[in-house]
Amino acid sequence: MSCTTILVGKNASYDGSPIIARNEDSSNGEFNPKRVIVVQPEEQPRTYTSVLSHLSIDLPDNPLRYTAAPNAILDKGIWGEAGINAANVAMSATETLTTNERVLGADPFVEFTPAKGTPGEEGYVPEQVGGIGEEDFLTIVLPYIRSAREGVQRLGSLLEQYGTYEMNGVAFSDSDEIWWLETVGGHHWIAKRVPDDCYVTMPNQLGIDSFDVDDALGEQRNHMASSDLREFIADNFLDLSFDGMLNPRDAFGSHSDADHVYNTPRAWYMQRTLNPHSGEWDGPAPRYTPFSDDLPWARKPERKLTIEDVKYVLSSHYQGTPYDPYAELGTPAQKHLLRPIGINRHSQLSILQVRPYVPEQWRSVQWIAFASNPFNTLVPLYTNVETTPSYFANTTARVTSENFYWASRLLAALSDAHFSETIPDVERYQEKTIAAGHENLRVTDAQLAAGVSQQAGITEEQEAAEIRAALANANEQLAGLIKEETDQVLGRVLFISSNLMQNHFSRSDN
Repeated sequence: MSCTTILVGKNASYDGSPIIARNEDSSNGEFNPKRVIVVQPEEQPRTYTSVLSHLSIDLPDNPLRYTAAPNAILDKGIWGEAGINAANVAMSATETLTTNERVLGADPFVEFTPAKGTPGEEGYVPEQVGGIGEEDFLTIVLPYIRSAREGVQRLGSLLEQYGTYEMNGVAFSDSDEIWWLETVGGHHWIAKRVPDDCYVTMPNQLGIDSFDVDDALGEQRNHMASSDLREFIADNFLDLSFDGMLNPRDAFGSHSDADHVYNTPRAWYMQRTLNPHSGEWDGPAPRYTPFSDDLPWARKPERKLTIEDVKYVLSSHYQGTPYDPYAELGTPAQKHLLRPIGINRHSQLSILQVRPYVPEQWRSVQWIAFASNPFNTLVPLYTNVETTPSYFANTTARVTSENFYWASRLLAALSDAHFSETIPDVERYQEKTIAAGHENLRVTDAQLAAGVSQQAGITEEQEAAEIRAALANANEQLAGLIKEETDQVLGRVLFISSNLMQNHFSRSDN
């Protein structure tokens, strides 16, 4: 899947929360309806079988409850994508990455091969199962981890055991730290802790640009890796540095012409937006352009970053540059030269926030948006609940404005054709609904804190159940407001777009 990720360390975020966020984008020419659900321990399979690779994996017997953003139509598997478990550990999986021929020659992907012929007949060749991939990662990892580091360790061991058929980047966070894992070929992987005072931009391209192999294979303070990484690099001549300071982007990644229109421009624009005064972007000889291969993986922002900043950069379409398809700054060729971040084929956006200053029972929030980000809104859902509101959970294959996914996709399609006329209404909708989300969190947090402090004579189990019920009620109340506001803006945008149809005519016979 083509996606865009941003990671924000706790000291770079507005409230001290580590934040991981990713647009899940579908492939060109298709759309994947999404939903947000809670998976209970009894619903978690004990033997998991991948639809795409036909691989079966035995899973542990002690899964945690967790949220997920799976496909609404399961013909290609679950694709859980993003969620937070009952231990307040968040996972985003995955950012599809690029690699190079040297890596694939040294450690080929583990790809599914269909059977040939008929069983029992001469020449029959049984199928060869593939490895694990984006379809599987969340389901086989998130229910079994209690820290971000444990997430890296579990996924890393699964990759070494079963292999993968694709290059992927995966984010894990808890209330203290963020770890980013990148697969390297079929069985190898590296992972790096995101610096607390930095943000990271990831646009479908292997991103880590420095790596301490000694730390990864030793104390693992800020790096982890597959156990034979040193030998893998040396035996296959993958380190391209002169000084022995490994740059994974050079060793394991790509620097193709396609990257310069599809990948690097997205990192360039996100960093340009979040560090606008660095002096690196404009003038006759800017340090960085949309085509730069050496944009830093992590950098310190000029100020603390908010949920709205994350939403803005993941919705962006190169505003203020000649590459904006909605503006008049560039030529027709420039306006469609670069792949936007805020693209038409977003499936869902999850911003995963584990708040260290809030009691564990209501610490975690999954901010969710569906369809094309320039036109949708963002909704914060508490994750320590038994179910999610039907407006977000019951996405159907049938197009209907009665669920959030299809209402958001309809809003985007109607707004795009008449961007300048409809965007004021869309922006008012976004501001009102996101503000309501913040208010819902503030009020609910305060009510729960006050209520817990006054509780007496009940068991811990009773208290936990009451808290989950209160969180679910807060989610439901917000869902009702979001549906009402989405219906209203959809009606306004439909009216505007209808009046601007090509077959309109000003004379009326009324």
